[in-house]
This record gives sequence, structure tokens and C-alpha cells, in this order.
Amino acid sequence: MTDPLARFDWTLVRSFLAVLDAGSLMGAARRLGAQQPTLSRHIAELEAQLKTPLFERTGRGVVPTAAALAIADAAREMADGAQSLSRALARNRDTTAGTVRVTTSQVAAAWLLPPVLAALQVAEPGVQIELVVSNEVTNLLRREADIAVRMVRPTQASLLARKLADLSIVACAHRGYLARAGTPREPMELLQHRLIGFDRDDAILRGFGQMGLPVTPAHFALRTDDQVANGQLIAAGAGIGFAAAYALRHWPGVVPVLPQLGIPAMPCWLAVHREVQGSRLVRRVWDYLAEAIPREVGCLPPEPFKPS
Repeated sequence: MTDPLARFDWTLVRSFLAVLDAGSLMGAARRLGAQQPTLSRHIAELEAQLKTPLFERTGRGVVPTAAALAIADAAREMADGAQSLSRALARNRDTTAGTVRVTTSQVAAAWLLPPVLAALQVAEPGVQIELVVSNEVTNLLRREADIAVRMVRPTQASLLARKLADLSIVACAHRGYLARAGTPREPMELLQHRLIGFDRDDAILRGFGQMGLPVTPAHFALRTDDQVANGQLIAAGAGIGFAAAYALRHWPGVVPVLPQLGIPAMPCWLAVHREVQGSRLVRRVWDYLAEAIPREVGCLPPEPFKPS
């Protein structure tokens, strides 16, 4: 048979203790800031669960029965436990020390976040960061991370999102490559160059199509869907590629070309699950990233290459 004590509702127990200590329903209601009929109903529900009366009503209040006195100590232990739990939850919510999991794409993990997270460690030495590198956008929904830095806007209702910046995308190449192959002056001249692009991802092809340029996969001498490898190929002088402008300062010698291309910017979003947004620790990291990332990507890219 199920132990009735295992089915204690804490609300009922709290009301029981208040009536026990006050000696009346009215006094208990004043202590708890509750309505007297509510407390009376709570006592009746608890008595029904225990199948025994807990108080005898008198003209001046209530008198606890033997059953009430028998469970009083256990009820107080429950009250102490509830207070300890509440304090622990408050400490966890208010702490600014601990671990926060941040997820982002390969490119942002390699070129955008390292200086931001390095500065965060100086500003918040009590915060430990676990960087989850993934191009998937479902990490937060599966609760695999606390905060996400994404280049697409999260649409799930359970997520809170804030747009941080529009990231400039530029055509770029190493000065060494441009010295050997020449610098394109017009977009059509790109077709005369060794181009670096994606393999199965057709984003660059669609971009060329919007500009009216008849570009096919065959025009790309080097193709990879790994965006870190794509950037390293550009930095190695393998040809002309396309990258976020903020990454160029990490690649010595790489400069933008054809600024007139007007490639659409890529949005940068910060997202957090609603359930963890109330954590002071997570909020502190969120606030820091919200301020630091726009500042980091706001650095101007190098001047376009001008051959001598």
C-alpha cells in the first residue's frame, strides 16, 4: 500500500505548519499572506490524505490532535529541506562562477570567438567555457549547449535570440597570388582566375547567378564544404575565394578584391534557451558576447590590393 506521507504536497504541509504554530486559521493566514478559506481547504485535503483529523476546532482557534503532533517533526524537517533547496537554487541562479557551454560554427570557432573568449577569461576568471563546434542549429533545443552564436536566425519559440551584427562577406586573395595572376578589376574577370569555393553547397553559385555571372562548379579550381579549409586555402595563396571580412586579419597577406561586388552580408545571432536565460552565470556570458562580438567584427578589413 502506498505510504500517504509520500504523497505530501508541500503547499499543504506549509499550511499545516502555519496553523500549528499560529494556533488558528486566521493567524496562519496573516503569517502566510493567504486567505483563511484557502488554508481551511489545505487542512481538509491533508486530513483526507492521512485519513485522520489534525485539528480540533474551538471557539478561540484550533488545537492539534495527537496525529498532528506525531507528524509535526517530520513536517518541520520537510520545511527545513525546502528552505535549503530554495537557497541552493538561488545560489546557483545568482552565481557568476561555473561552466557555460557555447556552440557556434566551424568558421566562428576558428576566427571569431578565440579573441573574444580569451578576453572573457581575463574579465571573468571564474567562468569556464566549453566551446561546442558544430554547424547544426539544434544544439540549444537538445540542451547540448547554453548559448549559441549562429549565422542564421533561430525560429524556435523556446529560444530567445538577439541579432548582433551583419557580417561583411568579401572576395579575397593572398597578395602573393595576386602578384602572380593579376588583380581582377571587374567581376567578369574572376572567371579568368583560380577560384576557391564550396563543393555541394551552392551558396556561392547562387550569389554569382544573382549578379548575372554564368558561373558553374567547373569554374572553381578548388572546392570544399569545410569552411575552415576554405579559408586556409585562401590564406595559402591558392586562388581567389570568399570569406567573412573579420577573418582576413587572421591571415597575413590576404586582402579583399572587387569591393564593388556588393556581396550580401551574413547576419550574426546570439541565442539562448528560455529555461537557462534566468541563470546569472549564463546571462553574464550572454551579455559579454553581445557586447564583444559586434566590437570584434567591427574591425575594418585590410585595404583592397593595389598592385604597383
